[in-house]
Amino acid sequence: MSLSAAEVNKIAWLARLAIDDDKVEAYARDLSQILGFVEQLGSVDTSRVAPMAHPLDEAQRLRPDTVTETDQRALFQAHAPLVEAGLYLVPKVIE
Repeated sequence: MSLSAAEVNKIAWLARLAIDDDKVEAYARDLSQILGFVEQLGSVDTSRVAPMAHPLDEAQRLRPDTVTETDQRALFQAHAPLVEAGLYLVPKVIE
């Protein structure tokens, strides 16, 4: 796939990037080469390759799901200006 200078300028505008006019052709050439490489990758037969989330087949190390702190809600809410039924009451900011 070959990109024109106009397409590179449109992509740059959509991405909110500023590209100097004297560098547009170089960007078009480089991006066209990248897209050509992606097209080559699309032609590779991957039917026998198993999908994977990570190239290293390792198990995720997880910590045990245990409570490490005590419930201190009453202590924290004692310092709040307004509390009702265990909830913090705040002033209305949107009409």
